[in-house]
Amino acid sequence: MAKIKTIGILTSGGDAPGMNAAIRAVTRSGICNGFEVKGIYRGFDGLINNEIRPFTTENVSGIIMQGGTILKSARSKGFMTPEGRQKAYENLRNEGIGALVVIGGNGSLSGARIFAEEFDFCCVGLPGTIDNDLYGTDSTIGYDTTMNTIVECVDRIRDTAQSHERIFFVEVMGRDAGFLAQNSAIASGAEAAIIPEDSTDVDQLARFMERGIRKSKKSCIVIVSESPKCGALYYAERVRKEFPNYDVRVSILGHLQRGGRPTAHDRILASRTGVGAVEAIMQGQRNIMVGIRNNEIVYVPFSDAIRTDKPLDMKLIKVLDELSI
Repeated sequence: MAKIKTIGILTSGGDAPGMNAAIRAVTRSGICNGFEVKGIYRGFDGLINNEIRPFTTENVSGIIMQGGTILKSARSKGFMTPEGRQKAYENLRNEGIGALVVIGGNGSLSGARIFAEEFDFCCVGLPGTIDNDLYGTDSTIGYDTTMNTIVECVDRIRDTAQSHERIFFVEVMGRDAGFLAQNSAIASGAEAAIIPEDSTDVDQLARFMERGIRKSKKSCIVIVSESPKCGALYYAERVRKEFPNYDVRVSILGHLQRGGRPTAHDRILASRTGVGAVEAIMQGQRNIMVGIRNNEIVYVPFSDAIRTDKPLDMKLIKVLDELSI
């Protein structure tokens, strides 16, 4: 196997605060350890279109505090085809890139896994997603910042909810994972969270209305994980029909959650995993995601990180139930 001399970096899928800190870490750690580093713009699309540029320490100077990604991001339909992946591989070879660091979420790492298997290529993933839904790491890059953004927004919404004695349904991201909704509900003092992991036969709205609304508590906040069928608008409409005496409002935070300066936690997580990615390449690791578990760097096979559902601690539901009485 030829010795790896050049590392490529790309960001893919939805942007997450801390991605720039990860780009910086991979670039500087790579250069420090004797590698040439090249940045790939616009994700896998940029790999197909050969948007590849040499990166130096100056390219990543002053970006650790910036949200978003200086490499831009995209969701690539072309990379889903064998022809697109073949073109990407040829561009990597022409650039002399022997290892690819992919910063992204479930879909991005799934693409990296397929590419790595098809071409026997060294791919290392960093968990860059606000949803915190990748298995094998305690936290993902961007999750902490996003949760803090949600809490700040809910704190502001509560002022209006209390002033007007309203029920507010606040919709947050996390379609398939309720980490953001459940933990931000606890942190903001919300009265309830409606999450995918709690979707049993019990009607979550009915349970909340039965125990959560009291005569002495006419205003409240309910955090709802986004859903095409059962999002905040759905539950608000149900309350209007089933409990017409309550004043109901909806606030969908949307892309407001993705932006902003990353927290110290996300900057440190991105920095540690970025350095860990370069160390993994030097050790000959392939087709793994770098995560942190119990404050230690871990290497998680792509197949585990992607295919294994990350469990939500169901005790958190009990915590919120008891604290919202």
